[in-house]
Amino acid sequence: MHGTSHGDRQILRHIARVAMIERGLQPDFPAAAMRQAAALSEPPRGALVAAVRDLRDLRELPWVSIDNDESRDLDQLTAAEALAGGEVRVRVAIADVDALVAPDSPIDAHARHNTTSVYTAARIFPMLPERLSTDLTSLGERQERLALVAEMTLDPDGHVTGSDLYRAQVCNRAKLAYPSVAAWLEGTAGPPAALEDPALQHQLHLQDTAAQALRALRHEHGALTLETLQTHAVFDGETLRDLAPDRKNRAQKLIEDLMIAANGAVARFLDRHGVPSLRRVLHTPRRWERIAALAAALGERLPASPDALALNSFLIRRRRADPRGFADLSLGVVKSLGSGEYVATTAGESSQHFGLAVSNYTHSSAPNRRFLDLISQRLVKAVLESRPNPYPPQRLGELAAHCTTQEDNAAKVERRVNKSAAALLLSGRIGDSFDAFVTGAASKGTWVRIERPAIEGRLVRGPEGLEVGERLRVQLLRVDVERGYIDFGSVR
Repeated sequence: MHGTSHGDRQILRHIARVAMIERGLQPDFPAAAMRQAAALSEPPRGALVAAVRDLRDLRELPWVSIDNDESRDLDQLTAAEALAGGEVRVRVAIADVDALVAPDSPIDAHARHNTTSVYTAARIFPMLPERLSTDLTSLGERQERLALVAEMTLDPDGHVTGSDLYRAQVCNRAKLAYPSVAAWLEGTAGPPAALEDPALQHQLHLQDTAAQALRALRHEHGALTLETLQTHAVFDGETLRDLAPDRKNRAQKLIEDLMIAANGAVARFLDRHGVPSLRRVLHTPRRWERIAALAAALGERLPASPDALALNSFLIRRRRADPRGFADLSLGVVKSLGSGEYVATTAGESSQHFGLAVSNYTHSSAPNRRFLDLISQRLVKAVLESRPNPYPPQRLGELAAHCTTQEDNAAKVERRVNKSAAALLLSGRIGDSFDAFVTGAASKGTWVRIERPAIEGRLVRGPEGLEVGERLRVQLLRVDVERGYIDFGSVR
């Protein structure tokens, strides 16, 4: 036990609420938004269908969703089919959130303010009321829904040879979860119960093949191989029991690769139709010399100027040479790369994402969770319906800056609560000793991580001149749950 008078989950929920407010995020929905959500009901299917021009009926396709076990806010479905010559047609159906969330309505105003769902250790703060995100605008199993479909044709080498966007009726044939799908794809378990249909199994294998080809091609162009250490809170009732490591599995990579392709298809569609839009960019790193110094400390040499292919080759070698330390090397590289951001672009204007090695890339595939994706959806639907652009260029620029700021604030809230969860988990172990290694060493301090549970803290008592990667024995000296502080001292 942690010696607290309240449940761990309750403590972390309080910390999360305070952190949300401090970062300018709204932890609760305004009363007007809740009234709007309560009054919503699913519109009659016939009326919706009649109101949409050129709506396709794709309900019989073998659509599936793959997400976390507990997820109910399902933003996308995927389906694939084999074509002649080894090509594959991949379709990504994106929930039509705009059909129920009118611009400038109370729900839209709250979503526009926060811009994203915030996922903390003890509580999720959804961008949209759950009546929408987990029901009316979720692509739930066996539910007939309207969707925006990104259709792509891929050759065997992962090149997108053609793409199109249109609106369609869809129906989720199987709600799948990452762990069980990954185990099946990797051959360590049989198919999940929802995948008993051989047709579903076949097309899911096609999706996996297409995703691997897309990923391989991106890496040929310099997409970075990075694996930062992430954890998730494990509760027993209201008591925090562990911070378990998250390892990206094959099913997660499958969805990530298909969503990157779909997001690129949306950006190209808008550009093709001469529509200003929002892009996700990661600029060529300004702190390249820091990345080169990381490589030099490991006996490697990178070019003097930023070179994604050279950097990725270095990362692949290091992952093979030191798999244990690769997450920390990845974190050092990520910090030096800088943060991604949103920018408004005019039609024909090019933008780059250094980390993904793609150009002209947007976010569009998660409109239940990200406001920018909802903006992208509205821009596409305006083109399909021959309506004027709903967002003038100046407004797009303002929204890009706001979404970047709020996404950064949300990430800081999530990190803040994770640190408090770590302090809470260790609060009953003051005086215990652990094996640890150095994760950061600079003038402002030295940081170490213990391996089980995987928790980082500051080394406030110990030898000078420690280097990143050095191993040592440390003792837990103190924790501050409210501020998320963890202090260690070295054990001689």
